[in-house]
Amino acid sequence: MPLVVLVLVTLLTAACGTPAPDPRAAIFVGPAPPPAQSLALPNRPGSIKFAAIGDSGRGHPPQYEVSAQMVAFRKEFSFDFVVMLGDNIYDGATREDYRQKFELPYKPLLDDNVKFYAVIGNHDEVNQPSYPLFNMGGERYYTFRADTSLLARLTDTDAQFFMVDTETLDRTQVAWLEREMGKSDARWKIPIFHRPIYTSGRYATPARIFRSALEPVFLRHDVRIALSGHEHFYQRTTPQGGITYFISGGAGSLRAGDIRRGLLVASGFDIDYHFMLFELTRDELFYQAISRTGHSIDAGSIKRQE
Repeated sequence: MPLVVLVLVTLLTAACGTPAPDPRAAIFVGPAPPPAQSLALPNRPGSIKFAAIGDSGRGHPPQYEVSAQMVAFRKEFSFDFVVMLGDNIYDGATREDYRQKFELPYKPLLDDNVKFYAVIGNHDEVNQPSYPLFNMGGERYYTFRADTSLLARLTDTDAQFFMVDTETLDRTQVAWLEREMGKSDARWKIPIFHRPIYTSGRYATPARIFRSALEPVFLRHDVRIALSGHEHFYQRTTPQGGITYFISGGAGSLRAGDIRRGLLVASGFDIDYHFMLFELTRDELFYQAISRTGHSIDAGSIKRQE
């Protein structure tokens, strides 16, 4: 079996003298191990398993290549659904656009009854919430609970997802989010939205505006992770107020070299396309980011605090 050589990029020193992690994370040379060896998640019976993709809907070869890795990893890690982090269909809104940029790239997953749940991105057309395969129920923002097995219910493992529309974020929607999170008894409350509220990419300035509206709600309701797209790379932040923010905007789009070094970046990857896998147990969430070549970019776990 060929060896995989992992070449770590040397950490640079910021101008102030504080070491800052290089956001390019790592450069991989050689073929990836098979998914059975690359999978870093515990893959426990009764856990909630899902995938995440963002900025995917191009219909170009990299989207198909990322999808092929999702299919390969699902043979080892049987995730039930996929959350889509916006910009789901670029450059068009015809029936053929939906076929070329969603249905064909993810046909193996759709044929295997994997559900996709989408949020709206800035490139998505106004009627997208009515597209049945995105399971939005005709709403620009909505919430859903993960289906759980008997074992998950017995072990008190559950999660509720809050699908936020950052394109039309206003007081009405923020009040809805506050209300829905407040009445939820889910152990894991996970907000999903397109535009990030913490980022080391080019959208750091507008992120502050969205942060002022959304972060107080997250902090009041015991959120531990949040997922967004928009930036065409992978980033995991250092915890902000106890919340880890993931950006996963590289399932069909890429801006190579776009992450800026800084202490906000716990891990970053901006040299290739990627997707993410998640696993939830009662008190711990496990995550893994995987490149389109099948290499593991980042992996770890986050404990739920009582």
